[in-house]
Amino acid sequence: MAKGASISGFPEWLPSERVVEQRVIDTLREVFELNGFLGIETRAVETGASLLKKGETSKEIYLLSRLQEVGHESDTPIEERLGLHFDLTVPLSRYVVEHSGQLAFPFKRWQIQKVWRGERPQEGRFREFVQADIDVIGQGELPDHYEVELPLVMVSALERLRGFGLPKATVHANNRKLSEGFYRGLGLTDVEGVLREIDKLDKIGADEVSRLLVENCGADEAQAKACLELAELTAADGAELASKFDALCAAHGIAKDSEAYTLARQGLDTLAMIVDEAAAIRPGSVIADLKIARGLDYYTGSVYETFLDGAASLGSICSGGRYDNLASQGNRKYPGVGLSIGLSRLVSYMLHTAGAHANRVSPASVLVAVWNEEDRAGSNRIAAALRSRGIAADVAPTAAKLGKQIKYADKLGIPYVWFPGQEGAGDEVKNIVTGDQAPADATSWEPDTVNARQTVVIG
Repeated sequence: MAKGASISGFPEWLPSERVVEQRVIDTLREVFELNGFLGIETRAVETGASLLKKGETSKEIYLLSRLQEVGHESDTPIEERLGLHFDLTVPLSRYVVEHSGQLAFPFKRWQIQKVWRGERPQEGRFREFVQADIDVIGQGELPDHYEVELPLVMVSALERLRGFGLPKATVHANNRKLSEGFYRGLGLTDVEGVLREIDKLDKIGADEVSRLLVENCGADEAQAKACLELAELTAADGAELASKFDALCAAHGIAKDSEAYTLARQGLDTLAMIVDEAAAIRPGSVIADLKIARGLDYYTGSVYETFLDGAASLGSICSGGRYDNLASQGNRKYPGVGLSIGLSRLVSYMLHTAGAHANRVSPASVLVAVWNEEDRAGSNRIAAALRSRGIAADVAPTAAKLGKQIKYADKLGIPYVWFPGQEGAGDEVKNIVTGDQAPADATSWEPDTVNARQTVVIG
């Protein structure tokens, strides 16, 4: 393949960049498992029928074709074709139904896996990327307290990533029932359409959203204005949120004894609970933000978007919500709540903005030199002894001049070069960073704490 024949939107990290990604994955997994989540991996493909009914995603799905079928794809309905999954929630819903007899409910799972979306690639947005998800799925019912617990788990995980250059993260929460009840109280019927347009508020501004509400959703100017007023409502706690919402309903003639208000109040009470209980555990980590809508149709309750301080251009880096109808089996439903981190976006930010990088390219602390190829077995034994004690070690690729072997170690960032003893002399190890050289025994020698392990540093 010709040099530079890259494909836009499909990132390939260099080894030192991959170290950063792997440390992020390891950190997230550790936090998720500390909170009792179980790891799974699902297949990369789902049927078109599963993928196409989950909201505004049809234009982003990659469908698969066997080489022998190219040109004849139209013979098979899209619903029966296979496509690469665009998120991890749709595969999870199918997985839960298929394995319900073997799972303990509520089922708490973490999943870190690649997904594919055919959207326009740009800085921080890819067509192939890694997502990191946590979800809790109930059987028949799912307590509301998980709608507080999951965003707090994600905030805890994101706090751990601050050591890699990530700014402070804040979860912005809303509730679809609150929004839907308010819209219906105004007389609007295309609730999903209104939610999709409101979801664009931060991207295109209030004037453009108002125009789209009128043109696409059947709203008049007064209704569009009321939708924007709801989106801009802010509050410090649940009590203030309820007071301001009631005042807004009164201003627009939404009666408290109406079905619309009752639905909105259900969402409001849940949102107030989330904000107040999160504040008691981790103040400022979760705030109410009534312009959060989430474009996917399967959300039925709480919805979340997460933003980083001072990184507005990055947009939301972690999103999710409550979904009650995504998975079902006969009369049995499996309601869930979950959040998803766009892990590749975070890694891109860490690499290119925060300056995160590996302290060295190679994970090895030691390169064992080879005097000549006849002595390679001895060098291999030294490396094996070091590895048995948990010290990462490599062996020089060739018995080149010693200077070339040291240069090879330096290029990989390996801090120590081990010299096997010759003619009865003992082994010695050289710190090529400081220049210090001393006798060493493979059964007892330890690298210094600074150079012992490959780590991620900032700047």
